[in-house]
Amino acid sequence: MKTTRTRPAKRSTSETEDVETFLASLEHPFKQEILALRQLILGAAPSIAEGIKWNAPSFRTSEYFATFQLRAKDGVQLILHLGAKKRDTAVSGIAIADPESLLDWLAKDRASVKFRDLKDIEARRAAFTELIRQWLKHV
Repeated sequence: MKTTRTRPAKRSTSETEDVETFLASLEHPFKQEILALRQLILGAAPSIAEGIKWNAPSFRTSEYFATFQLRAKDGVQLILHLGAKKRDTAVSGIAIADPESLLDWLAKDRASVKFRDLKDIEARRAAFTELIRQWLKHV
């Protein structure tokens, strides 16, 4: 039986330019918060790349794992998931330490994180960065 190894995503210049072009034209009441979270996510691990998926900035390593939910009205929301492929974790779930209760579980392997404003992001930045690093272990 041959084992294949998934390599981490490389940060493609064209994908980054696509995200930057998308964000430059984005008119959103929480644009500064989106930009701040983008930097935190990209800084969480060198293997994280970005692209536009589901008409929003999204982040990936071997699979997409986080996507902005741009329709949120009361802050900025990020959906954490494990890509488009069906996995056993949909039934078994995943374990993430969340001492600051950032996660709102939407399914056993999918959650959302919301921030009210830049002050909220700054206050919980370390916990959020650690949460992203933990999430990556399941991707």
